[in-house]
Amino acid sequence: MGNVVVVENVTLDGVMQAPAAADEDQRGGFAYGGWAVPYMDQVMAETMGTGMRAEGAMLFGRRTYEHLRGAWADRTDGNPYTEVLNRRRKYVASRTLRDPLPWQNSTLLDGDAVAAVAALKREFDGNLAVLGSGELVRALLRADLVDVLTLSIHPLTLGTGTRLLDGVWTTLDLTDTVPTTTGVIIATYRRRRA
Repeated sequence: MGNVVVVENVTLDGVMQAPAAADEDQRGGFAYGGWAVPYMDQVMAETMGTGMRAEGAMLFGRRTYEHLRGAWADRTDGNPYTEVLNRRRKYVASRTLRDPLPWQNSTLLDGDAVAAVAALKREFDGNLAVLGSGELVRALLRADLVDVLTLSIHPLTLGTGTRLLDGVWTTLDLTDTVPTTTGVIIATYRRRRA
C-alpha cells in the first residue's frame, strides 16, 4: 500500500497560495505571490532535495500540474528537480483535462479524485508525493487518505489567501523538524489514525 505524502510551503497563518512567483496564482485578487522565495536557503534545498530523490510518484490537481508543466517540462538546465519532475510518474486528478496529457509520464485519474486516489493508494507501493494542489489535499485529508504532511512553515503572515487546512479537522504527530537559516521550520507530521 502506498503512502500519500503532502509537501507544502505555508505561512504561519496557513496560507499556501502562490509561494513561488508573483503571477503564480492571483485568484481572489491575491497580491502576495512569491512570498516564499526570500526564505530559500541551502538547508531547505538539501532537505527538499532528499525528499525529491525518494522513490515513488507524484500526485497533482489540475492547476498545479499545469503550472509545474509550464515551468519544468521544457527545461534543460541541469537542475536536479528538472530530471525528477520530468522522469517521475505523475498522476493528475482533474475534471477538465483529457488524455493524452502533454507532460511525459503523466496519467489522468479517471472519475472521482478521492475514489481514484484511494484505489491508487491500495495498488501503489511507495510514496505518492503531492505538491501544491490545495483542493485535492483538503479532499484527501477529509477522506483520511493522507499519511504524512511535510510543511515548510515560513515566519510571516499574509492575512489573506488560500489556506492549506481550511475546513479540515485532523490530528497529527510530529516526527521531524529541520530549522533553516532563514527561520523556516520544515516540520514533518504523520497522520494520527483513530
